[in-house]
Amino acid sequence: MTSSLRYAIHMITIANLVAVKRRASCVDVPDIKKVYGLFDDVKRSASYLKEYEQDFMFSEGAEEEEE
Repeated sequence: MTSSLRYAIHMITIANLVAVKRRASCVDVPDIKKVYGLFDDVKRSASYLKEYEQDFMFSEGAEEEEE
């Protein structure tokens, strides 16, 4: 899996906030996993939209434009 450096930095920063909230001195793997489940990178977001595009409101307008 490849992601941007910006995404990785955001993940580490937010994982650090999760660790601070649980009063830990360092970021652990469960912190990263929790954050990974909350935020998607661009590729996962695009994949999700493609997979579920029929469930979103904007897909109705696209069908009308194609006809």
